[in-house]
Amino acid sequence: MPSVRRLRCGLLLPLLLVAACSARPSLAPPTIPAAEPAVSPAGTQHPAGTVRPLTGTATGAVFDAGTLVALRADATVSLFGATTGSLALPGPATALTGDGHGVVYLSSRGGYFRVEPATRQVSRVDVTDAADVDFTAITRRSDGTLVLGSADGAVHTLTADGLRTAAVAKIFARVDQLVAQGDIVAVLDRGQTSVTTIGADGKPQYALRAGQGATTLSASADGPLLAADTRGGQLMVYGMDPLILRQAYPVPQSPYGVAGSGGLAWVSQTADNTVIGYDLATGIPVERVRYPTVQQPNTLAYDDKSDTLYVVSGSGAGVQVIEHAAGRH
Repeated sequence: MPSVRRLRCGLLLPLLLVAACSARPSLAPPTIPAAEPAVSPAGTQHPAGTVRPLTGTATGAVFDAGTLVALRADATVSLFGATTGSLALPGPATALTGDGHGVVYLSSRGGYFRVEPATRQVSRVDVTDAADVDFTAITRRSDGTLVLGSADGAVHTLTADGLRTAAVAKIFARVDQLVAQGDIVAVLDRGQTSVTTIGADGKPQYALRAGQGATTLSASADGPLLAADTRGGQLMVYGMDPLILRQAYPVPQSPYGVAGSGGLAWVSQTADNTVIGYDLATGIPVERVRYPTVQQPNTLAYDDKSDTLYVVSGSGAGVQVIEHAAGRH
């Protein structure tokens, strides 16, 4: 019987049902060096649209309720759109997500910050049973549940009040990014170059290897899960429920930033300061639009309502605003 058990586990590896082979004691998962964006050259073309100044180094951004919120490395967020200016955080933050109604949440050590750009209110929320946890990622499910990932490879699904941990899945080397679609959460582990789904109960569901070096994820309510395989030079398109790879398409020049919209998949090429919008409707990505960007286009965010694409520089070159990006207006 032991040999049968090993065979079954081996057959599941291409599409791993994580819980099926969990009888053995957990060991540190093998990893590879995480892929990184290319160091972008100085801009040789004028960026499309308009560029707004951004002081400091941006590490992430989210568009929520009319405002782009950009997280900076100096524990500050910069606001563009319906609300402008900057807000100081009570401490360092690592990632951010929005609720779609004007509240942004940012992961931090031992808890998270709650920011309301419209009222400029910032508050700290401690997760009572995770005071020493170094949270590195955060997302919000459609039912309002917050989910945080940690540097030691655990995914914490919080209670409805956001104050305690309801479930923990500790199977990763490190949780680098979380995105949600409905009540399903996708986990990116760059060291394992894997994508894993976490169900509404907080337990792992399926996992797939994501190319040769996946670096970023994006998911929208009505679109696929997108992943940039920076080392492998491709855009990967997944269905989330269940997790399945539907498309893998070559994208040159160190693809890194990704964003989904109602029809296009946006991918930035960090080696040549370019962003491309791909139409996924035909079953294979088809390039529809291409724009020159600010230097180091590491982060993308898209406002589907106004058809506006935001390109946030990772080198201090500003926030690029491309209106009517997909040409729908």
